[in-house]
Amino acid sequence: MKVALAKQMREIDDTVIKDFGLPELSLMESAGHRVAEFTKEFLNGVNEKSICILTGSGNNGGDALTAARYLSNDGARVKIFLSGNKDSRTESFSVQMKVLRAMGIELQQLDSDRAWDRLQVTLRFSDAIIDGILGTGFSGELRPNALRLIRLANSAKKPVIAIDIPSGVEADTGKVGESAINAALTVALGLPKPGHFICPGASYVGKLVTDDIGIPEKLLNENIHQTLLDDEPAKNFLPERPRDAYKGSCGKILVVAGSRGMTGAACLASMSALKAGAGLVTLAVPESLNEIYEMKLTEVMTAPLYEVKTGIIGGDRATKTILDLAENADAVLLGPKETLTLVRKISETVDRPLILDADAIFAYNDSANDLKDFRQIPILTPHLGELAALLKISVKELRDSLVETVRKTSKDLRAIIVAKSECTVIGYPNGEIFISPLGNSAMATAGSGDVLAGTIAGLIKQTPFAPLAGVYLHGTAGDIAAEKKAEGLTASDIMENLPGAIKKLRGLNLPEKITGEDF
Repeated sequence: MKVALAKQMREIDDTVIKDFGLPELSLMESAGHRVAEFTKEFLNGVNEKSICILTGSGNNGGDALTAARYLSNDGARVKIFLSGNKDSRTESFSVQMKVLRAMGIELQQLDSDRAWDRLQVTLRFSDAIIDGILGTGFSGELRPNALRLIRLANSAKKPVIAIDIPSGVEADTGKVGESAINAALTVALGLPKPGHFICPGASYVGKLVTDDIGIPEKLLNENIHQTLLDDEPAKNFLPERPRDAYKGSCGKILVVAGSRGMTGAACLASMSALKAGAGLVTLAVPESLNEIYEMKLTEVMTAPLYEVKTGIIGGDRATKTILDLAENADAVLLGPKETLTLVRKISETVDRPLILDADAIFAYNDSANDLKDFRQIPILTPHLGELAALLKISVKELRDSLVETVRKTSKDLRAIIVAKSECTVIGYPNGEIFISPLGNSAMATAGSGDVLAGTIAGLIKQTPFAPLAGVYLHGTAGDIAAEKKAEGLTASDIMENLPGAIKKLRGLNLPEKITGEDF
């Protein structure tokens, strides 16, 4: 499924109206009807239930008015409160108002203290609230009346069904100002938006459902360069392994990592590459630590490297050893913790797929443009702090425009960027963005990023979609682990569940049940 920016969704609506001849009112009817249907399902029916409808003056409010009509027809007791400028009401909004009045349904304008008092009483005795206040057109700061309305709705502690996106959340960025509707259910219209997945906005969405509201499928797929990384695209990520596969054909991975006090990171990365299906993994480590790795790792081969000081690799001897090992590798993962000079020498010399994680990214903080001169397009796996440092901006600035910043950085640096956060955003140099909703807050644990980097490395020889497949498997493994361990899961739990995630991925293309009719 594609993910639309607010402007792109508006352009799609305009195209439907102008080029396909589908009136705006028809789209509003479809949107309102689907919101009503999802509301009925969410509340296990609406007959005799009290539902408070909150609207602004735009088409998001018109969708809410339409939903109110359908809910009333199904037996709900609807009470409607209008905010926003009367002069700003759209034509379609006004049509819906006229229909409701003809049905004898009262619409209360929030233009007096008495109206606000009545709203508070209504909220107290409501079974649910429909949020049609702002929609995807919101950005910046809330106006006083909208802020007051949102705070009242939240304080009522009733389930809220948000239309398109919770009011107060910016659709493109997930930014939230002073407040936002805390929804239990959000009905995305047409396509989901980045703000549904990027925090803090994602924290206000509740359960997310998406409905195309009758928009032609062609328009929902063309010229949109953001894709949701869920089961549908994942079906194509990992081809079946041929029967005659051997360890050399499944990927020979070189991991260069490890330092005193951080031996676990190298173990997690190298073992994750194996768990992701790589045939052979070599871990190149400081020679003083090699014995530790020999004891900790059974299936991973180790290669001791010359040290410039105890526990820190570097110098010409280490560089030559790494380059020699890289000649026989299908991919090279550089992670913590090497000297910056060594990282740069290896990165700029090796003609192999290259994954840079943690301190390997830090090596380019003062020369990010050098990344575009690599012999192959590198894969960077930074968390937001590391990416912000690379770009010389604050984490807040990065968060405020995460999708577009990742897109621009990938293009400018000719690199694949895997920006790790509560929502992983993957950018490609051609401008394509993938947004992963997988994973959970329990994965906020030391070593989780090392598992991801190793997973991506382990997939390099198996699929051209290694960064995407790696993010999908990592998030899925984390979700499997969280079912058993909750907040007590560790990075090792994620790693151990990678085979289960692969099994799930393989199952996406299998029939649910084989019967005699299949033969």
